[in-house]
Amino acid sequence: MANQDDNLLKKIVAHAKEYGFVFPSSEIYDGLGAAYDYGQNGAELKNNIKSYWWKSMVQMNENIVGIDAAIFMHPTTWKASGHVDAFNDPLIDNKDSKKRYRADVLVEEYIAKVEAKINKEVSKAAKRFGDKFDKDQFIATNDRVVRYTEEINTINTRMKSAIETGNLNQLKELIEELGIADPVSGSKNWTDVRQFNLMFSTELGSLAEGANKIYLRPETAQGIFVNFLNVQKTGRMKLPFGIAQIGKAFRNEIIARQFIFRMREFEQMEMQFFVKPGEEMQWYEHWKEHRMKWHRTLGLGDENYRYHDHLNLAHYANAACDIEFNFPMGFKELEGIHSRTDFDLKAHEEYSGKKLQFFDHQENKSYVPYVVETSIGLDRLFLAVLTAAYKEETLEDGSERTVLKIPAALAPSKVAVLPLLQKDGLPEKGREILDKIKYDFACQYDEKDTIGKRYRRQDAVGTPYCITIDHQTLEDNTVTLRDRDTAKQERINVLDLKNRIEELVSLTGLLRQIG
Repeated sequence: MANQDDNLLKKIVAHAKEYGFVFPSSEIYDGLGAAYDYGQNGAELKNNIKSYWWKSMVQMNENIVGIDAAIFMHPTTWKASGHVDAFNDPLIDNKDSKKRYRADVLVEEYIAKVEAKINKEVSKAAKRFGDKFDKDQFIATNDRVVRYTEEINTINTRMKSAIETGNLNQLKELIEELGIADPVSGSKNWTDVRQFNLMFSTELGSLAEGANKIYLRPETAQGIFVNFLNVQKTGRMKLPFGIAQIGKAFRNEIIARQFIFRMREFEQMEMQFFVKPGEEMQWYEHWKEHRMKWHRTLGLGDENYRYHDHLNLAHYANAACDIEFNFPMGFKELEGIHSRTDFDLKAHEEYSGKKLQFFDHQENKSYVPYVVETSIGLDRLFLAVLTAAYKEETLEDGSERTVLKIPAALAPSKVAVLPLLQKDGLPEKGREILDKIKYDFACQYDEKDTIGKRYRRQDAVGTPYCITIDHQTLEDNTVTLRDRDTAKQERINVLDLKNRIEELVSLTGLLRQIG
């Protein structure tokens, strides 16, 4: 079942702020729309996610290397990639409210209302007929539902035609015919639809008059493509090989919402895998399967993932799919796997006048490799982890707790050191233990409040293990190791702590599962 749970998203947003994961950007100035800062726990979680991806992609594959390309690139890069001419959304303004919308989203929201009417009819019929109810037959034969379905199909066909042909007048006519009103003011007084380029532009140079117009990159992939030859030659890479990168990208989204799911400044983890032409489909299938395994290894619930194959392919692709995750807003794109053919390298060859080819010694000829891309939104994966991890539980003693069951290898702090009392030498022993393990693990130390309250605090930030120092520790050098998820405790010698915690929280354990 898809989530579709606005309440869950609100709880996650509030929890993320209260416990130092995500803050609204520049909040003291009332914030900035769709911009967020990662707090002390968020920064740690984000770094751990990056490390998991980088190690599995670069460290574990001898034919994949990583780079870090500049955010600013020569402006012709974006002409070659198609972003200057084709990276647009259809924009419409309401003259009365002065609000701006994506025209296609307004139409999609209208369609969603019609779909809701269909669901209402189905629910009413299901109650009426009980066990005898045949949903498929009802949808196919009920006059009202058939009429709604035909309306949806007609609207979709008209919208697709208008967007594909670039006939924005048709899109405006559709909005007016459907009687779509401004969601804020209810006004139907619309401007014409126009194309809006999603790239942020700026000027290079100290004088605006003589400056070059350049862009903040809308994706990290082009930094990989323009460095194809540099990496191939300096790394003596042979096909197939990959180039990976983690970096910021920027898109001037007209509508950016749903917390960190869609932002104007975000982070991508991308890998472009260069292959011999004709072998791209077998590698496409390989990466589809491998990336899904990578996600499922985190233990966020296999049922929360699904593939969504693209029916309408981008002009440069011959196959594309998304790995979708069950967010609080329902199933949405988490990672894309695309077979991009040789479009990118050929386009950069054409615009730069430089050959971007691979010399195949076996065939004794040069050719432009094909590319299979895997591209994941780091911020989206962060939200996926929080979505799956957030739990409200009632314990055996009747008390309640909010816990983040973050995979131990990704948790911001791996272990908390908690002296039972603030006296009798227990804090000193706690500090001694902390000083030994802090070189290997991100740790917290807390001696304030009752042990129960301290456990709750660590549960709320997702710390997987707590070490409790009590009077027995002073006698036999053993401590209690408490498991966040089960609340079970084991007695363990201080000398064995490092190895035991390593075994429980190491990224290596996840990497071994992927193989």
